[in-house]
Amino acid sequence: MPDNPTDIRILRHRIEKIDMLPTISGVVRRLTKVIGNPKTSLHEISSFISSDPALTSRILKMVNSAVFGFPGRISSVTHALTLLGLDAVRSLLMGVTVLELMQTVMVGLREHSVGCAVAARSIAEIKGLKNLEEVSVAGLLHDIGKVIFLLEFPKDYRTVMEEAEQKEILVMEAEKARFSETHAAAGQWLAEKLFFPGKLTDMIAFHHKPGLARSAPLETAIVHLADILVRALGFGYAGDAFVPAVSPVAFELLDLKERDIREVLKSIENVRASGEDLFW
Repeated sequence: MPDNPTDIRILRHRIEKIDMLPTISGVVRRLTKVIGNPKTSLHEISSFISSDPALTSRILKMVNSAVFGFPGRISSVTHALTLLGLDAVRSLLMGVTVLELMQTVMVGLREHSVGCAVAARSIAEIKGLKNLEEVSVAGLLHDIGKVIFLLEFPKDYRTVMEEAEQKEILVMEAEKARFSETHAAAGQWLAEKLFFPGKLTDMIAFHHKPGLARSAPLETAIVHLADILVRALGFGYAGDAFVPAVSPVAFELLDLKERDIREVLKSIENVRASGEDLFW
């Protein structure tokens, strides 16, 4: 490899060029242009989705799934856009694409991400949040940095996962040693380049360190805990076989009771037990 991935400047530059990689299909390249323009209207996004039958099908299947809580209620793209809003739809479009890539680059990562989205929504409902869709999308996209690493540095990242297993450490610790940064930073760089909403960017960037979140501390704490609960249940695969400790900041901020945790765990188990292929 001509570049040194431990050089932060080179690493960030290559990650920010991810939409130009030949491994990403033409649909994804067009998609990044659509959602990357903050002036893109709801009508333009609707037209973009409707022009691709496969994308339309996946969007409708997702919004009618347990992730968004509208089972069987949304029958058109226009209806979906109206309910979710522009920011959520922009992020959702990337979520659909990233989930497809997840299944290709790391077996089990898609399931882990879906479980996290469902758990995050469940926690958000318990806490009485209104932006449930935004939190659900963050659950889907929180590990987008791992997808980026695997697309751009496949051999290096396979080594990272092997080292995590051999040394019995979290994959983000092995990432830090290999790349000088973690998948959370990689996800933040891409989110900023694609003009993701500030709250969503926060949730992606700080899902392992919720105490650093500024624009969405509560939502970031939710995604943080959702990630850990899904890992604890062994639903999917996130790159290692270990369960991180819950951040004291998140624990205090969320202040969940035992019955709340049981309810969240039940929501994850229900998705796993259903065996439903949510997006294909």
